[in-house]
Amino acid sequence: MDSGRGYLGKESKEMLVADKKEGIGACGWILVSLSVLFVLITFPFSIWMCLKIVKEYERAVVFRLGRIVSKRAKGPGLIIVLPCTDVFTRVDLRTVTSNIPLQEILTKDSITTQVDGVVYYKIYSAVCSVANVTDAHLATNLLAQTTLRNVLGTQSLSQILSGREEIAHNIQSILDNATSKWGIQVARVEIKDVRIPMEMQRAMAAEAESTRDARAQIIAAEGERNASEALKQASMVLVEAPSALQLRYLQTLATLATEKNSTIVLPLPMNMLQGFYKQ
Repeated sequence: MDSGRGYLGKESKEMLVADKKEGIGACGWILVSLSVLFVLITFPFSIWMCLKIVKEYERAVVFRLGRIVSKRAKGPGLIIVLPCTDVFTRVDLRTVTSNIPLQEILTKDSITTQVDGVVYYKIYSAVCSVANVTDAHLATNLLAQTTLRNVLGTQSLSQILSGREEIAHNIQSILDNATSKWGIQVARVEIKDVRIPMEMQRAMAAEAESTRDARAQIIAAEGERNASEALKQASMVLVEAPSALQLRYLQTLATLATEKNSTIVLPLPMNMLQGFYKQ
């Protein structure tokens, strides 16, 4: 429903210029009649000057004695343009890709960055794009540059790096509202690249490295704690079952033998040596 109301609003805005249209007057009708008479006299040679072909993705805004004809654009297909009294302008309705040049921006936290982007827009009202603005494409591109600088100037560097989609959507909304009276609908805005000074890159890299080192130390400390708890539980088991200690000795010997060591240390329990001490 919201999109439907938006298109209805745009259609009503398309008629703003046409609603102001007044009659061409008696002199105008006389000139138009003379133009039609000239076409009839020079027929069929004049027909090649009057017939114009408008492509499927184009619309033609016809001005008759300086006023828009039929209150709306014509096409696609064949249209008739009277000689001497009619002038027409072709308007392309396809989506236009406009690159936003690299803009140097001072962020909210006083960091100088360079940002560029791209804007996708199309003309939905050929009449408004011709009658309400001198150059709709140039005006949209300049407005996109200004809006990009204004919006990013209120954000910090971390917000720009982490919230590109939200910032792009905000810029799109501002551009769409501003260009609607020009007959332009902004479909999408994308931020392509964010360039920061080399010193800031080094500082950010050092900060990230220190964060990783601190996290690694925390993980190592947690591992030591888990290992000490496991050793504590193992020692309690060995105290309860002395024979388990002998089995652990044998397992250690088997491990040393598989590693092909030249020296094997054979641990002996203390109770075996007590007999030698008594002798």
